[in-house]
Amino acid sequence: MGRRTITVHHVRALLAGARSGGLDTVPLLQAAQIPPLLLGDDRARITPAQFARLFRALYRVTQDEFLGLSPVPSRPGTFAMMCRASLGCRDLGSATRRAADFYGLFPGGPELGLDVVDGQARFTVRNDFDRDEERFLTECVLAIWHRLSSWLIGRRIPLAEAAFAYPPPPHAQEYEVLFGCPVRFGADRTGASFDARWLTAPLVRDEPALDAMLRRAPFDLLSRPEYGTTVAEQVRRALTRQLRTSPRLPGLGEVAARLAVSPATLRRRLQREGTSFQELKDHVRRDAAIAGLAESGEPIAELAARLGFSEDTAFHRAFRRWTGTTPGAYRIASGG
Repeated sequence: MGRRTITVHHVRALLAGARSGGLDTVPLLQAAQIPPLLLGDDRARITPAQFARLFRALYRVTQDEFLGLSPVPSRPGTFAMMCRASLGCRDLGSATRRAADFYGLFPGGPELGLDVVDGQARFTVRNDFDRDEERFLTECVLAIWHRLSSWLIGRRIPLAEAAFAYPPPPHAQEYEVLFGCPVRFGADRTGASFDARWLTAPLVRDEPALDAMLRRAPFDLLSRPEYGTTVAEQVRRALTRQLRTSPRLPGLGEVAARLAVSPATLRRRLQREGTSFQELKDHVRRDAAIAGLAESGEPIAELAARLGFSEDTAFHRAFRRWTGTTPGAYRIASGG
């Protein structure tokens, strides 16, 4: 319980390559235990486990590390070889430039760049894609680069900004969650900015660690770890921890006391981060409800009570508001 759920917009984008290649996506969704009907509702969400199963199913049928999202496929093993080529570099800057050179050897592959101006580094991905699925691929490359770079040096690299060379999509609010930093659309290039001093950080991983990481890649690199670096993440962690042991979530005052701030200060800080205490409570319950329905056989009435709903009807109303469907319909369709 507690892992963030994933918007259906990302599911549609992930499937776009398979569709353009003439593949039947319904069996892929069924293999991932994702109800196909969910794709028709913008409010729908799935669990990370469902997304991972879909990713792996697509990888098997496409035999393409880009999952059909790029005009030119990437043969299995390309990403692993890039990681091995970069592992011998002395620092992160050298590793990033080597990765860019490596992918530059493949026509149609992602065009990566690294610029440093006035103490700020910017990692960029080619931004001349017009189709939504190609944009999704650049977003995946950007997220994977950030997670991989942080993994290579053993420390999370805080991003100053993630920028995208296209207008904001309907699910724009998801981007700050994915990248953990302010987000800007309509930029000149798609990329992420950070303090250039991180480029001198030495790599601390070895071949055995790389082998272990590659067994879980690329999905583990796409998933958004919560580092507890934002106030919203700290609040979400406190709420999630409480929900594991009690259906009663703490109030704003209780959480503020745990964080050693006043309720007014906590409210202001959450507002600056674009969220609210009530929204975080709803999201924690929503994600726990979706995980419970998709990944366990827990009776719906017991799940509702565990999440703090006094009656089933209130849970049904909330779940429909969150996802556009009922708990029963979601469970039947997902096979949970």
